[in-house]
Amino acid sequence: MTAAPVRILVADDHTLLREALCDLLRSEPSFDIVGQAGNGEDAIRMAAELRPEVVLLDIEMPRNDPPVTVRRLLERDPGLHIIVLSMYDGQHLVQELLALGIRGYLHKSTGRDTLVTAIRDCVLSSRNTVTVSISPDSLRARAPEPEGTERLSEREAEVLALVAQAMSNRQIAARLGIAEGTVKRHMRNIFSKLDAVSRIDAVNKATGLGMLPRRHSGPSSLARFPARQVF
Repeated sequence: MTAAPVRILVADDHTLLREALCDLLRSEPSFDIVGQAGNGEDAIRMAAELRPEVVLLDIEMPRNDPPVTVRRLLERDPGLHIIVLSMYDGQHLVQELLALGIRGYLHKSTGRDTLVTAIRDCVLSSRNTVTVSISPDSLRARAPEPEGTERLSEREAEVLALVAQAMSNRQIAARLGIAEGTVKRHMRNIFSKLDAVSRIDAVNKATGLGMLPRRHSGPSSLARFPARQVF
C-alpha cells in the first residue's frame, strides 16, 4: 500500500520565494503542500485548521516571535514537525529552538537534497533525529564579553543587523512588520547596553563583541543529532 503524501505548510513572508519553494516541493511525489502563510499568526492559525505534518517556518516574518510561535504550534499539536528555514543562524537562537522541539534548522542557502531529506527524516524515518544545516561561523565559540556588558536580545540584534545594512528606522520597521516607535525603543536599549554614541558606534561595538548575526558566505555545516540532544 502506498504511503499517504506528507502534508506540509510553508510559512514565509516573501511571496516569490515561498511560491518557488512550494513548486520545488510539489515536484516530490511524496509531498503535499496544504497551505501557505505569510506571517507568524497566520502560520499558527493555518496549522490548527489544516493539520499539516510538517511546518516549514521562516523565523524572519511579521507578527512572529520565533520561540513563541514554536511553542504555540507545538502546544496545539505536540506531534507537529517544525523545520526552521532562515538566513539568520545565530548559535543562541538555534539552540533555543532545538530545545523547544523543532526537528530541523536549515540556513536558506542549503540545497534541495538537504531540505527534502530533512522533511523525510523527521516524518518517515524510524530514527528520532533533527537536522541542522548552518554556517560554520555560528558554531564557533564566541569570545567572552567584557564584564558588565549586557547581551542584546534576539530582536535587538536583528534590528542592529539591519542598521548595519544602512537601513533607516522606517525601513527596518517595514522589514520586520513592527512600528517605527518600536524600532526607536530597540535602538535606545541598544545604545544603553553597548554604551554607544551613534548607530555606527553601536554596529562596530556589537560586531567586535560577536553579538551581530554573521552574513553567510560559505558552505553550510550539516549535522544530524538525536532529537533530544542539543549541541
